Amino acid sequence: MTKLTHTQFLKTLPELVIARLPEPLQGIKVHQPYHWLIQFNYGEQRLHYEVSSAKHRPGWELGFHCEAGDHNLNRYLLMGFRRHLFEIKDILGPTVEAEMWDKGWTKIYEVYPTGELNKSYQEALGRRMAEFIICLHPIYIELRNNVANSYR
Repeated sequence: MTKLTHTQFLKTLPELVIARLPEPLQGIKVHQPYHWLIQFNYGEQRLHYEVSSAKHRPGWELGFHCEAGDHNLNRYLLMGFRRHLFEIKDILGPTVEAEMWDKGWTKIYEVYPTGELNKSYQEALGRRMAEFIICLHPIYIELRNNVANSYR
């Protein structure tokens, strides 16, 4: 099977992810701020889904990153996702973690096993990222609505 470069792998990944999303979620925006990652968002770039090279072990980190300048919002979202962690793990599996991160940021993620950068592996990783978005997005919407309602 034809091997993809790291750049080709990431550049063509979004179309695979978006094709796997249900129609109401296909309006997701794609952003690539650095060559080692791709971000997906619904209008709030600092609150995004991300595929990136894992830093401390082989593989790819897939997940939802809360990188808002408001650290209280990041923590609120983390606590909200943690309240749903049993159901998230029931759907996505036991490898999903929800934790504090750097700079007051938080994340809900897993490290997807490394593989050869080819179309087959890219399809599998794209499918997994779509599963993350489909599972986590309704929870995120509920949490954001709760925040918005508290300011009314």
